[in-house]
Amino acid sequence: MSYDQIDATRDAVIRRIRSALKARSGKSWSVTGGRGTAWGWITIKSPPARALNQYGSMTDAEALELGQLLGLGHACHLQGVSIAAYSDYRQEYIQRAEGKPVTVVGQPGYWD
Repeated sequence: MSYDQIDATRDAVIRRIRSALKARSGKSWSVTGGRGTAWGWITIKSPPARALNQYGSMTDAEALELGQLLGLGHACHLQGVSIAAYSDYRQEYIQRAEGKPVTVVGQPGYWD
């Protein structure tokens, strides 16, 4: 199914990324939407039960695992991965989470 044929709303993208990461890793990941002015942004990180501290930081091992799952070529930040509120970023990270070749790379928009 191509990106154009899916529900690209924030909540649908969150569900799709969360499901893909769980299917590929066998573990749950926290995939959440922002609040307030960051409502359209999406964050991926370890769930609170696996957090390293009260600030939600991931362990080095989990940062590396998430980076590998997303095909980043390096560990992600200990606070997770932030996905901007633009459709090309959403398409890119759906492809990354599903382990597919990335055909669209998000480009900074006017407000990035």
